[in-house]
Amino acid sequence: MKAGLLAGLALALAACGGEEPAPQGGKKGGPSVPVHTVAAARTEWSDDVEVSGTVRARQTGVVASRTMAYVRDVSVRVGDTVRAGQVVVRLEARELETAVRQAEAMDAEARDAQAEVVQAVAAAQAQLDLATVTHRRMSDLFQRKSVTQQELDEAAARLRMAEAAVQGANAKRNQVEARGRQTAEAVASAKIQRGYLEVSAPFAGRVIERSVEPGNLATPGQPLLHIEQAGVYRLEAPVEESLLGTIRLGDRVPVWLDAAGVEVQGRVGEIVPAVDAASRSFTVKLDLPGNVTLRSGMSGKARFPRGKRQALTVPAAAVRTEGSLRYVMTVAGGEARLRLVTLGAARGGAEEVLSGLSEGERIVSPLPASLADDAAVEVR
Repeated sequence: MKAGLLAGLALALAACGGEEPAPQGGKKGGPSVPVHTVAAARTEWSDDVEVSGTVRARQTGVVASRTMAYVRDVSVRVGDTVRAGQVVVRLEARELETAVRQAEAMDAEARDAQAEVVQAVAAAQAQLDLATVTHRRMSDLFQRKSVTQQELDEAAARLRMAEAAVQGANAKRNQVEARGRQTAEAVASAKIQRGYLEVSAPFAGRVIERSVEPGNLATPGQPLLHIEQAGVYRLEAPVEESLLGTIRLGDRVPVWLDAAGVEVQGRVGEIVPAVDAASRSFTVKLDLPGNVTLRSGMSGKARFPRGKRQALTVPAAAVRTEGSLRYVMTVAGGEARLRLVTLGAARGGAEEVLSGLSEGERIVSPLPASLADDAAVEVR
């Protein structure tokens, strides 16, 4: 194949110098090569914009500590899958255990005090009931002149003292109940702080980064693990600002995934309206189907439509590549002629020709691998 290309280049150089190119042995005079030809034709061509993007998980999360403590155990490694709520890191802080026990002891003391004050209120109420009955009886006797004014005044005083005792007992009970609520909240708060010693995964996914080892000191907000949601990925691609008004949520966009070697249909799931001042582009996030094996960081290319135009195209099977050069074979006078071409986009088994061919020229398609420049051909 390289010999054919070199022969074509030799012909071009010889024509420039005015010399007749030396005939290639075995080309003319040999048996004709049967070929099929097609005409380079103008077709309606989608003027698409192809942009490169990066595959990322739709949901990612950072597992961080909410308290300062030493790391006791890390139960997962990079690549492991985790369940939502699964404990992935355990911390150790003895002072938090001590705080829980102290709060529980204070709460138990408050409950005992509540039992005592309830009894005190009951006793004060009993004394008040007795003082009330006694005062009523003394009042009746005083009306019948059976007791003196002094005795009636003493009964009234005992009644007021009993009422004051009941009020004091109720006030004490309110104080003790308030203290009981405080100690109960202190126990709950201490247990919540102790619960921070077990760090759980916020959602089901895969561990993609581990930033901590047993024995490290974890501080509040410090990232310990990075987790991404498994099986749900999107392609994030920067798109030129001229397309900002043409892309809509829900649009279907062809996406070529380099590592997987397949083309899938992505769906526009999110459009970031802000335009980057440096690149003059905005970010489009395309939801990818879940039936393709993907990983964060993979590359892909999205093709956004920008209207249609007329373009000169040839079948992809008619094009051959030698290094950085591309060529086709035209047919003239029963012979194959090598023709260097400049190509544009490739789409649907066709190649766009930017230069090197004219509309209507016949080219060999498919192009046999053994067909050399200047070889005799038989068009079928």
